[in-house]
Amino acid sequence: MSVDKILKIAVVGPESTGKSVVTEQLAKAFDTIYIPEYSREYCQGLDRNYTLEDEVNIFWGQLALEKEMISKARNGLVFCDTMVLTVKIWSDYLFSGTPPEVLAELAKQHYDLYLLMDIDLPWEDDELRDFPNLRAYFMSVWHKELKARNANYQVVSGLGENRFENAKRIVANYLVDVT
Repeated sequence: MSVDKILKIAVVGPESTGKSVVTEQLAKAFDTIYIPEYSREYCQGLDRNYTLEDEVNIFWGQLALEKEMISKARNGLVFCDTMVLTVKIWSDYLFSGTPPEVLAELAKQHYDLYLLMDIDLPWEDDELRDFPNLRAYFMSVWHKELKARNANYQVVSGLGENRFENAKRIVANYLVDVT
């Protein structure tokens, strides 16, 4: 299938909201691949606080990973464990702005559906998560950013298997609507 005909579904949201788990489950349920979050791999090797330059590197790394992997998608569908809008959100918060080259490239990115993961899950600490007390703030930022892009998005809530089932139902309904 042509890469330009593949539907891209981004699973996004604040930290510790189940993005990676749900993304993997959705890819399996819809018999396709998922594109992992590049920043996890990138940041695991850092022995210092990350910088704006790191955010830019993560941006380009995520785009390259998507470009590399999208041709492996099956059934005309691919799931993305987050996407490059995350870099804008983090850059704006941590560094008071996003570099113009990132904004220009970000404007060219298209995802057919966004699943915005709700903050109804308990926080799970790990070495790459930073802001347990700011999830509500980042949830509002995600809403604002997605609305500003006129993005097609829905919030996914629920605990455990219920969360995955809610996400799966949203995707299945979307696929019915577009086919």
